Amino acid sequence: MARDGAGATSGITLQQLRYFVEVAAEGSISAAADLLYVSQPTMSAAMKDLERRVGHSLFTRSARGVTLTEDGTEFLRYARQVVEQAELLEQRYFERPPSRRLLAVSAQHYSFVVDAFVRMVKASGAAEYAFTLRETRTWDIIEDVRTLRSELGVLYRNDFNRNVIDKLLRESGLAFTPLFLATPHIFVARTNPLAARASVTLDDLEDLPRLTFDQGTNNSFYFAEEILSTRSSKQDIRVSDRATIFNLMIGLGGYTISTGIISDDLDPSIVAVPLDVDERIEIGWIGHSSIPLTGQAERFVAEMRAVVAEFGVELYA
Repeated sequence: MARDGAGATSGITLQQLRYFVEVAAEGSISAAADLLYVSQPTMSAAMKDLERRVGHSLFTRSARGVTLTEDGTEFLRYARQVVEQAELLEQRYFERPPSRRLLAVSAQHYSFVVDAFVRMVKASGAAEYAFTLRETRTWDIIEDVRTLRSELGVLYRNDFNRNVIDKLLRESGLAFTPLFLATPHIFVARTNPLAARASVTLDDLEDLPRLTFDQGTNNSFYFAEEILSTRSSKQDIRVSDRATIFNLMIGLGGYTISTGIISDDLDPSIVAVPLDVDERIEIGWIGHSSIPLTGQAERFVAEMRAVVAEFGVELYA
């Protein structure tokens, strides 16, 4: 980053950093301006002045909004820490109430993540906040965290996909932190005859529609959200969201394979039944290996651990 001289950093203000963090989170200068109750020209001018002082282009601008450049991604790492530390100082020594809370999370389709997110929002204590939860594809989760669109991501790995996932994370400067090890279950509607079983085998699933989450153009077996992705099935349906997959479980008697952790409050019509296979599912969160989590992200991770612990699942230390 440039210092002293043309593009000196000495004139950067905390307000500019707060604006910058919000613009990066929203991917739009106008959207950030609306959220912070400032005019779009004011926000745009503040970002241009920030780029001039830093001496680098921080955003790539297009008709669809803005995306961080490589320099912008690096700058955001430090800006977030400065803004959060300033807020902590203000709360501690000037007795100011918590300011607007920010957090973006990208995750595979897990109800325990939604449950933890709900708890985190309720416990935030902030009069204003801008939280984002994206249930999305495996590749996109990694890309979201790599580009800092999301501060952390939640996904799984096992013996089949571990080498591929770990290699991609290393190349992206990311690290996987395990949360817990789950035994595979199937999710089915409460009306499904298998719902009353103590456990099921793969043979029991032979004639049922298999429901999986679509991975788009990165539809590799290694990026599948479900284990046993290479196993053939007579009836396959790919879906893009959790509400649809639950509706198909009810309407078509289909199943999907997941962790077995499901909230009755969020998904009362779906049950988890143990699947008798010699597999394990390791669930964890990913983040930048060189950037510590913000306090809000740490609170979300703590809520995930609390939710999972209530199901009697053993957590990693």
